[in-house]
Amino acid sequence: MAVKSKALTVLANGFLKENPTLRLLLGMCPSLAVTTLAKNGIGMGIAATVVLIGSNVVISLIRKIVPDKVRIPVFITVIAGFVTIVKMLMEAYFPDLNKQLGIFIPLIVVNCIILARAEMFASKNGPLLSALDGLGMGIGFTAALFVIGSVREILGAGTWMGITLTADLFDPATIMILPPGGFLVMGCLIALVNKLSRRKKKASIAGDPEKCAMGCPGCEKAS
Repeated sequence: MAVKSKALTVLANGFLKENPTLRLLLGMCPSLAVTTLAKNGIGMGIAATVVLIGSNVVISLIRKIVPDKVRIPVFITVIAGFVTIVKMLMEAYFPDLNKQLGIFIPLIVVNCIILARAEMFASKNGPLLSALDGLGMGIGFTAALFVIGSVREILGAGTWMGITLTADLFDPATIMILPPGGFLVMGCLIALVNKLSRRKKKASIAGDPEKCAMGCPGCEKAS
């Protein structure tokens, strides 16, 4: 039961608590560059998720035989192998999406989300938990890119997933599909996630009599 609980916790971490884009602020370059369309966000997120899961599992399997001094080059080599596979698959089956994402697919090799999970989690845990960590982080990354891309596409182009939505409501604001729009949308989403996290934390403290009795510094009920 404890193992199952730990597995669920690892899987859920990437959604909100440790969301790589909105909480840890990792992978900012693709998060801002490819999210002019919602489908681009989904494509980039799925590609990164496949690399995350694959590299996490392999690194977890070889973690005990890789010398500590060369672990980073080995991790990057493993990641590069999976990125190459994803790139070739996208070129074969999704050429239009591959063209849209361009250089950002090969750049997954140096995406700090991938290397951070390899170093912080996969190199210290077994294959199953490492796969779940990669899946959770990948889903969280994909969800963040999808939301950012959806907001920017609707406000900046008046469409969503290629469907016209705002033709009779308002004229699209072109700035939303430009870099300033990306920063604006991401900043608003980060603020929203932080507010929700603080509210959840306060609710958990208020609902625990032992924590309230301790009078934790900064707690509204400390007095």
